[in-house]
Amino acid sequence: MTQQKWTTVVKSSNSAFNMDLKGLKNCKDLIFLFVRRTFVAKYKQTVLGPAWAVIQPFFTTVVYSVFFGNIAGLGASDVPNFIFYLSGTIVWTLFANCLTETSHTFTGNASILGKVYFPRLVMPISTAISQFIGFFIQFTFMLGFMAYYLITDAGLRPNILILMFPLVLIQLAILGMGFGMIISALTTKYRDLAMVVGFGVSLWSYASPVAYDMFSRSQLAPGSAFYNVYMLNPVTPAINLFRYGFLGTGEIDWLFYGIGWISTAVVAVIGALMFSKSEKTFMDTV
Repeated sequence: MTQQKWTTVVKSSNSAFNMDLKGLKNCKDLIFLFVRRTFVAKYKQTVLGPAWAVIQPFFTTVVYSVFFGNIAGLGASDVPNFIFYLSGTIVWTLFANCLTETSHTFTGNASILGKVYFPRLVMPISTAISQFIGFFIQFTFMLGFMAYYLITDAGLRPNILILMFPLVLIQLAILGMGFGMIISALTTKYRDLAMVVGFGVSLWSYASPVAYDMFSRSQLAPGSAFYNVYMLNPVTPAINLFRYGFLGTGEIDWLFYGIGWISTAVVAVIGALMFSKSEKTFMDTV
């Protein structure tokens, strides 16, 4: 009798460290299909389609420019308010979308996850990757305004740190996915968390330099009493680095940027472990 050789063995395990990383490596095509499905489903049956990826940050930027920049005087003093807010908005949107969309992994995909086996980490990874499609549409939009402001000599000073923007995007995507996996794992038992994710992300945006220039605020500028606490938010140094590279405004604190990466790695590991632990029993509670 010939012994059969199996490529995948599905077995019960309560260990959070059993994440089937080998199977994940063999699921590149599946990840691509989920990325495509997520992007297509987002704009399906909409009149403007992917144009919404530009419309939403554009109007958000206009509101920030008018109310926070012109009326409240919280904008940057050395670059135009519009490009200052647009740059912060698109980077924040990438992080926020990775977090909120990943947080629905179990509850939003229970019908698929309950029928067929594949490494469950495929879902949050594909969700995070799909957010880059919308980001690069917005990024192209931003580059158009950058070109205009450079031609009109509006004070933009792009520099060599512009080359680090892929690291900024990767960090924010991993950070958002990490927090999203933590929330997704917890919402299998505590549905209340799903109700407060949007509200919590909105509050987080005001604790980050999205709607204002922290370097022109005496309470948050380097040397102030709240500077160190404020910079411990891992999103803050990432946004500052992105703006500094493309616009030449603000400052870079490499110490806190490094701490931000450490925080991101810790959150990602905790999120993956909690996600792996919950995936084994979530069908009993979802």
